[in-house]
Amino acid sequence: MTIEATGRRNAEPTEWQAWQDSWDRQQEWYLPDREERFRVMLDMVEALAGDAPRVLDLACGTGSISDRVLKRFPRAETVGVDLDPVLLAIARGHFADEPRAAFVTADLTDPRWTEALPYDSYDAVLTATALHWLRTDALGELYGRLAGVVREGGVFMNADHMPDATTPRVDAAERAFDRARREAARDAGAEDWAGWWQRVAADERLSGLAAERFALLGNPVRGDHADGEVQSVDWHVRTLRGHGFAEAKAVWCSPSDGLVLGLR
Repeated sequence: MTIEATGRRNAEPTEWQAWQDSWDRQQEWYLPDREERFRVMLDMVEALAGDAPRVLDLACGTGSISDRVLKRFPRAETVGVDLDPVLLAIARGHFADEPRAAFVTADLTDPRWTEALPYDSYDAVLTATALHWLRTDALGELYGRLAGVVREGGVFMNADHMPDATTPRVDAAERAFDRARREAARDAGAEDWAGWWQRVAADERLSGLAAERFALLGNPVRGDHADGEVQSVDWHVRTLRGHGFAEAKAVWCSPSDGLVLGLR
């Protein structure tokens, strides 16, 4: 479904930009080092896939990764895939005049989701803070399918929550520090996940899609979240290697998150 299909007034480009910007700010409330992980991700794309990559933006949301890829690489092209109708509407609106960007609606848990893609293979498949919505077995199956999507010599990168069970005191201290940081930011006016979705549901152009999203994926305003799981860096490396990636390693980490790269 598109915005036009809701019967509401189309948004102006500046309005799409405002939604894109507010999504980034809301995500940064949780991830103050978000741009650093994106920088490392794009550095590794250029190092391993060149400066004119065809990129699959996996679980793309509003297209944050696509936006950064296209700004850095003038000869790149991106395909974003997601299931969320609201986030895809914002992405399609934001990139409406960008011929290098395309977006596809698909469910990554569907074994045939790759059939919806416009290309059979990609130089790089990138995702960030999204696949923790999947359970471990479903993520393993997805990694297996991605081995057939990344071209030989291409790269897959996943930046997400990757806890280390061997450091409980460090983890507890980091969580307390981060909670205090977020509370201070909220007191200063920062918008959180639930607040952002509350604004979406109240917007006349997006309210119909918000209702569709809430029925399909849960209502974030109410605190709903997918029944996902998180895995360690070692699990990601092992699983990627087990599914046909020739090399795999962490290329960036924070106290709670990691960026794992798999090379085909």
